[in-house]
Amino acid sequence: MAASKLTLLTIFFFIAILFPISQVVPLGFTEIKQQQKAQEQDTQPFVGVNIGTDVSNLLSPSALVSFLQVQKITHVRLYDADSDLLKALSLTKIRVIISVPNNQLLAIGSSNTTAAAWVGRNVAAFYPETLISAIAVGDEVLTTVPSSAPLLLPAIESLYSALVAANLHTQVKISTPHSASIILDPFPPSQAFFNQSWSSVILPLLQFHSRTGSPLMMNLYPYYVFMQNKGVVPLENSLFKPLTPSKEMVDPNTLLHYTNVLDALIDAAYFSMKNLNVTNVPILVTESGWPSKGDSKEPYATIDNADTYNSNLIKHVLDRSGTPFHPEMTSSVYIYELFNEDLRSPPVSEANWGLFYGNSTPVYLLHVSGSGTFLANDTTNQTYCVAMDGVDSKTLQAALDWACGPGRANCSEIQPGEDCYQPNTVKSHASYAFDSYYQNGGKVAGSCDFKGVAMITTTDPSHGSCIYPGSKKVNNTTRQVVNSTETSGAAEVLRFATLCSFRISAINKGVHVLLVVALSNLLFMPLMTPL
Repeated sequence: MAASKLTLLTIFFFIAILFPISQVVPLGFTEIKQQQKAQEQDTQPFVGVNIGTDVSNLLSPSALVSFLQVQKITHVRLYDADSDLLKALSLTKIRVIISVPNNQLLAIGSSNTTAAAWVGRNVAAFYPETLISAIAVGDEVLTTVPSSAPLLLPAIESLYSALVAANLHTQVKISTPHSASIILDPFPPSQAFFNQSWSSVILPLLQFHSRTGSPLMMNLYPYYVFMQNKGVVPLENSLFKPLTPSKEMVDPNTLLHYTNVLDALIDAAYFSMKNLNVTNVPILVTESGWPSKGDSKEPYATIDNADTYNSNLIKHVLDRSGTPFHPEMTSSVYIYELFNEDLRSPPVSEANWGLFYGNSTPVYLLHVSGSGTFLANDTTNQTYCVAMDGVDSKTLQAALDWACGPGRANCSEIQPGEDCYQPNTVKSHASYAFDSYYQNGGKVAGSCDFKGVAMITTTDPSHGSCIYPGSKKVNNTTRQVVNSTETSGAAEVLRFATLCSFRISAINKGVHVLLVVALSNLLFMPLMTPL
């Protein structure tokens, strides 16, 4: 009897080896699961980026796509339909919104044949290898080129008909991005309404969105709301910073509390649609961001404010908390923009909305830890202490002397001939010494002050071969983690193998359990026999 049991178990053992569970699963099941997972991901809120091209030495299409993949960027919006870039995006799983420039509205809005040719050339020729998710028809047409407003809906309808003919209308949505200025009296949100001078365009446009399941695209900039309402709108409210209840905006009609400007702008759009009896159209924020540099008239266009806004924006979207009016719906957002467009005309801020410079180095490092895999530069808690701008050399020198003396900062790297000696300025040397003191002290509150001449920044001040103490600390930590992983590798492999052997498929569940039990009895019974 015992021998027959052993024979049976042995048979099961060889079945398990010869026919692993991956072979028992019906053909195509894995592919179906992957498709379901992709569809689920498509319905989840995401953060994408706009890619402008007024950039010196813009990366080649293939290099740009590689860069997007390294940065884990999965959604992009183009301001045209560049065929080379669409070709480079093929088979990458990066979803892309392509655009019809404003100057093409006349041709497409006047001719179904032209619209069909545009879809054939820019959509059908690339889909589905290149995942084109939407067509943005024009950009802020109502407010920037109002003379083209009558052509907007005809162009959209013609392109939609072309998509239907190509059987792509369920995969590729059509909409048009609007400026926030088409909404009047945005706060309180419950009193907002669309500018009635555009009623003849907006209402049929919303009815089109309702009929086709396409979103209302809005370009929403809390930066401009703050700049136009300084003294009324708190900076903290614009940057998603935590607010005390007394500083929260409260809609007197709904008693809804607004902790940030973006949510208020989105809800203003929802209430504006509700006033026109449209309640089933989602909002897609096609542009939002904060400039990192400006002229004297834009003092709030700083690297730290841009970092704070975009970091908090990413976390806010991926938290999926919706808005006060629609907590069940979180709008996806495209950050404006990927690169600084240095070829843009003044003001200075126009060229400084990017997360990266044209050479792909970061303008600043975002704080997005714990918010998924968006963007590879994840620098939560990576802060530096540097000298403030505009401080006179004498005051800085006194602070530098204290840091390198009684403060016991490591100032060896700023001595002649060392990596951080150049540039040989008091400000540069003071910044290195301040950061050394700050990092050595564990970045505790008050350790970056030096009588008001220092400030904390999230931008890595390292340059060339000069690596600041804060960056050295991060590199050392990373190295230690890697070493720890290597030493425990064998144990992890064994643990992984054991866990894998106990994986149960929902299909053929009973068979696989029996195989696993048989295998484990064979393997472990001798170990449990008393000596």
